[in-house]
Amino acid sequence: MSEVLLPLFLRLAGRRVLVVGGGRVAAGKVFGLLEAGAQVRVVAPEVRVEILASGAAVERRPFTPHDLDGVWLVVAAATREVNRDVAAAAEARRIFANAVDDPQSASAFAAGVVRRGEVTLAVSTAGRAPALAGLLREALAALLPDELPQWVATAERLRAQQRREGVPMEVRRPLLLLALERLYHPAPRSEAERAESVGVRGEAA
Repeated sequence: MSEVLLPLFLRLAGRRVLVVGGGRVAAGKVFGLLEAGAQVRVVAPEVRVEILASGAAVERRPFTPHDLDGVWLVVAAATREVNRDVAAAAEARRIFANAVDDPQSASAFAAGVVRRGEVTLAVSTAGRAPALAGLLREALAALLPDELPQWVATAERLRAQQRREGVPMEVRRPLLLLALERLYHPAPRSEAERAESVGVRGEAA
């Protein structure tokens, strides 16, 4: 039986994250973490210019286990040997580690991500086939409607209403589907509403 992973979305804003490595892959990780609001520190002997300009704290030196003190998450994006050292030190401290291109050492896996407003979809192959995860991400991005932020707003309003009215959980999803359908196919007005509309237009004329 293959290993089962638990998908999670991390709230990293204001939390310390270590990135070990200063190359192209590390740069991509740094920008993603900064976008999530993390306090990013980069440790590597050589660091690309874009990382230096990113706003992340940078220390140009080799990794030591003490770099993990106070860290919530570590991303190892260096050589295979360094990544394994980082992952082992993180395991000893019970810190989740994303070890790039080394799924056997990693305890956390990055995902192909699609964002539409407040909606985030993530695709992972448990580190076994990151290129495939990228292809699936692109396919999902092409399929998702541009109106997803409107879907979220509709679902949020409906949820608040249903909680006030005590609507049973088992009927909430069908009602949400109807509400989303009305975004594209508004319900026909009643006879009374149509008559009222005609009367208003007549008075205005």
